[in-house]
Amino acid sequence: MDTNYSLGLHEIGNNCYAYLQPDGGWGYSNAGLIVGEGSSLLVDTLFDLKLTAAMLDSMKGATQSAPIATVVNTHANGDHCYGNELVVGAEIVASAATAHEMTEVPPAMLAALNKAPGEVGDLFRSFFGDFEFEGIEMTMPTQTFTGRLTVNAGGRDVELIEVGPAHTAGDTIAYVPDARTVYTGDILFIGGAPIVWAGPLENWIAACDLINSLDVETVVPGHGPLTDKAGVSRVREYLDYVLREASDRQAQGMDAFDAAREICADILGDPKKSFATWKEFGRISVNVDTVYRSKDASHKSPNVVEQFKRMAQLENQH
Repeated sequence: MDTNYSLGLHEIGNNCYAYLQPDGGWGYSNAGLIVGEGSSLLVDTLFDLKLTAAMLDSMKGATQSAPIATVVNTHANGDHCYGNELVVGAEIVASAATAHEMTEVPPAMLAALNKAPGEVGDLFRSFFGDFEFEGIEMTMPTQTFTGRLTVNAGGRDVELIEVGPAHTAGDTIAYVPDARTVYTGDILFIGGAPIVWAGPLENWIAACDLINSLDVETVVPGHGPLTDKAGVSRVREYLDYVLREASDRQAQGMDAFDAAREICADILGDPKKSFATWKEFGRISVNVDTVYRSKDASHKSPNVVEQFKRMAQLENQH
């Protein structure tokens, strides 16, 4: 396994590749390529057309004799699907929940937020200012599924397993048994805190357990360097900790953001925790809020602008 975390295409072995984008922070996602006889399967596109074009160009050596016939979108976040239009003629496969969610945050919305005047524009440019959302045509899946689906990549089986709702409403992992490799989408952030937009956290913990039950050697996360089952276990440990700590504070009647502040301080103050040094630690505010919402249907989550404000506030305080 190539353990070099650098920008570009990395051969994992057995005609499987990972395209990595350090440092794995907001919008800098990974993708995958599975090459078969005469055709290939691409796992995810990138956040804008410029990044996706560079990725596809880097894959030409592998795809010249095995063109990309299938794209799998692991979930609906734009950094995993906004580049779909550049894979012309390919079948695009996603879970039905992902296809529905892809309609809810079109590229034009992020373009508008990045161009907004005043505080809102400053906030969103601090997260997404590197990316060019203008002119992207949202290209939707041509095939959807629920549960499980086996797709063919030039004679090779790729098993798509829906594990959401977790990170988003419809997360999917792509397992390549003959290569003992799994592409997890954003079920795994390595070196950065996960963000639980949808939840419940119990589903995400179960997804980690499922990945660790597979015959897998190489794990390609949605963000961060390549990993293995130990990396999966560390993400599980974080989620289990947040679920426990947030649930306890909710039972005590504590406000969700107050709880997030307290849990954040506890994590950062304990170097023995394997996740104490992870980047994007401010995501704890979204994660705690998701715990509250999943356990109390009457809990009202803040709007997306407020969610980003809270994350920025936590990171600016520490």
